[in-house]
Amino acid sequence: MADWTGWHEQYDDPASAMPQRLAAVRQQIVLALDRAAPGPLRLLSLCAGQGRDVLPVLATHPRGGDVRGRLVELDPQLAATARAAAPPSIEVLIADAGTTEAYDGMAPADLLLLCGIFGNVPDEDIERTVAAVPSLLTTGGTVVWTRHRRAPDLTPRVRAWFAAAGVAETAFVAVPGRAWSVGAGVLRAPSTPLNGVRRLFAFVG
Repeated sequence: MADWTGWHEQYDDPASAMPQRLAAVRQQIVLALDRAAPGPLRLLSLCAGQGRDVLPVLATHPRGGDVRGRLVELDPQLAATARAAAPPSIEVLIADAGTTEAYDGMAPADLLLLCGIFGNVPDEDIERTVAAVPSLLTTGGTVVWTRHRRAPDLTPRVRAWFAAAGVAETAFVAVPGRAWSVGAGVLRAPSTPLNGVRRLFAFVG
């Protein structure tokens, strides 16, 4: 079993690329909140880890108080860290984020985070998850995602899958010399119902 708590310690290592990627994700969350319509906002973060990407942004952003949501994380230790940092409006659910059962009552969201997933699941699971975005996100809502660009670089196909799902890309951040990338986009297609329980992805390795 992977040591995900140890993996998260890379965020505290200045020599790691992880703090740079984290900053890029946070910036896309800030921009999503900046352009969100007035009123209550709903957040859904899958494989949320310790919530390092979204929780600090909610604590400082002017729209943070408008957000209620759910962080889904299977690892109890990571979830406990997230729960300790989360405001009362943010639920931390210990569950398998790969099944739509974990999204019950929270989808479609105004902000959907798919970070730390696409590098750990089969290509067909990525395509299936992206195709489901219109059921997870409201029209006009923002999705933020990450994926490494190591060979063979799948990000061109991932970006095409998002476009086919009706997501208009707002950013694709890829730093020369670094393998990570961060993408973001706004759903322009109609949101569709999330019917039944089904599996979107499963971690491998």
